[in-house]
Amino acid sequence: MAARLNLLPEPAFEALKPALSERMTRLGAEVHAVQFGHLLDPLLRRIIEQGFAEAGAHEGTVWLVDATGEFLEPGFNSGPHAPQMTGHFKQPLGSGLISMVFATEQPFIDNEVSRNAQQSKLLDSRLNVQTQALIAVPFHLLNACRGVVSCVQLKAPGSGAADPPGFQTAHLARVQAAAALLARLIEYRLLSQIVGWGCE
Repeated sequence: MAARLNLLPEPAFEALKPALSERMTRLGAEVHAVQFGHLLDPLLRRIIEQGFAEAGAHEGTVWLVDATGEFLEPGFNSGPHAPQMTGHFKQPLGSGLISMVFATEQPFIDNEVSRNAQQSKLLDSRLNVQTQALIAVPFHLLNACRGVVSCVQLKAPGSGAADPPGFQTAHLARVQAAAALLARLIEYRLLSQIVGWGCE
């Protein structure tokens, strides 16, 4: 029978734990939309884009709280509206369903979101789209909620087109898994750079 890996903590590292923990916490607090965009490499983009695709979303966004703590900003968007969103749009934390998910740290799914009075119309108005279905989950990074991962199904406003099929609970679980995997890999990348493992 093969021996199991020895996963006990290394005593030589014990004295370094407080400094490493403090450094990682500070880094987490410094990850906002611009910094998040710099952290995304092709593998990380593929992971979150695959999560959106498997959920049947038209596009998805990773939102990060800004340095003031007053807005959520898109750090990444997988759709054609990305140039109009990243670096150009801020969602006030006091309004909208995305902000609600950030505040409550609870996942959310709604297949008639255009009729939901809590939905903020700021972004839809700017992009001239109608969000019909929404999944939003909290984005936990380095032991804190740093933002929200959301994906949507859209239709053209006033087009008379049929509503998109909507999301199921299995789609919500897929987005949650993709968000968790994305966070774990970003944490590994940050840790690798801090300790000098040379992970790019």
